[in-house]
Amino acid sequence: MSKVTVNFGNVQGKVKPMHAVNNGPIRRQRINNFEEYKASGIPFARTHDASFYEGYGSEHVVDIQAIFPDFSKNPHNPDSYDFDLTDDYLQDIIDAGAQVFFRFGTKIEHWRKKYGSIVPADFNKWATVCEHIIMHYNEGWANGFHHNIMYWEIWNEPDGKNPDGSQPNWSGTPEEYYELYKVTATRLKKRFPHLKIGGPASAEIAGDWTRAFLKYLTADGNRVPLDFFSWHQYNVFPACVRLHGDQVRKCLNDAGYTETESILDEYNCFEDFEDNYAPSVLNVISMHGAAYTAACMAEGQASDVNMLMYYDTAPCYFNGLFSLYTMKPLKGYYPFVMFSKLYELEGNAECVSDNEHVYAVAATNGEKRCVMITHYRWDKAKNDEAVEVVLNGVSDGEWIAEFLDEERTMEKQTVSAVNGKLTLNMSEDCVVLLTKE
Repeated sequence: MSKVTVNFGNVQGKVKPMHAVNNGPIRRQRINNFEEYKASGIPFARTHDASFYEGYGSEHVVDIQAIFPDFSKNPHNPDSYDFDLTDDYLQDIIDAGAQVFFRFGTKIEHWRKKYGSIVPADFNKWATVCEHIIMHYNEGWANGFHHNIMYWEIWNEPDGKNPDGSQPNWSGTPEEYYELYKVTATRLKKRFPHLKIGGPASAEIAGDWTRAFLKYLTADGNRVPLDFFSWHQYNVFPACVRLHGDQVRKCLNDAGYTETESILDEYNCFEDFEDNYAPSVLNVISMHGAAYTAACMAEGQASDVNMLMYYDTAPCYFNGLFSLYTMKPLKGYYPFVMFSKLYELEGNAECVSDNEHVYAVAATNGEKRCVMITHYRWDKAKNDEAVEVVLNGVSDGEWIAEFLDEERTMEKQTVSAVNGKLTLNMSEDCVVLLTKE
């Protein structure tokens, strides 16, 4: 029998936004998921790759070349910009209750000819364009808005490479990206000191590219603004959220960026992108993928990661939340609903599991208490798991247990704690939310 021990009397900071995502709701289509998305409690939505989806606005939304389509134009002139469809898309995210996490740059380009992933011809002008995009969405410039968008990310995966060595996100050298980041971050942080400026949405985990990037930012005693460092991982091991988070944190600390947030803003249950691509897609939309997501949320809360962002809620192979055809919730939707209940309570309660296949996280506001427990095995071993839950700092009595597994979708049961303990029988790939008022 596995054991999860919760101490509600020991609140260790706040529950972090481990249930953020890439991309927003589908709203302006006959088949949409706006109400379900809103009900999930998703706190942040990153805008990367939005321009792949026709329902968001396709090539007319988010990317720099969509908003500022002619780079020869004057970046100070409102007529040089096309904000219309991006306005609608960001408004949909905000109306669904999420905060926008805006990615400057372009979607990934796997095709032979590149359109947005080319090196900007003038880094200062590119930074000026970014400045005016922020002005439009936060300061009302060019018939704009006052959305108070806090997170602004400079590019996506400039270090990313395909197996054949081609670069789908950045056509230049590492040093060219380092300089683009330096120019842009310096300008934006000076103009908007209250906002969070960061990047680079790295495809590697604190490796040579990252160390060279940080060395460039701190050369000659300088310290280029880096409010958050974003990075990505795709695998089937939830423990890697904590392991890689520790590596990223050490890399940042060693470079003197001790206050920089670590944001894992792309992850999903993928074995690899070559031989096992198709089986991985099936993982994503399955209960196995849902359990993986819930386990990653628990690991993220226990780690040095400040935010976790699932990729992706846009209609694509990476979307385990909503059906590609009906937009109705899949099993992978419900861990977000569950974790949002903990997030609302704010207080992160001490929570420890003694089994590497059982992941747990708990929260309280002093009156209400929640625990989310996940049984997940990367090898898909078909075995049930009895889990004893030790509940310290709360009186005995009834709890509501909501089960998510292959057969049940948030099915409620009443379970009783006796002598500070209760037992859950959890099937393979199972998530349970325990709640007590």
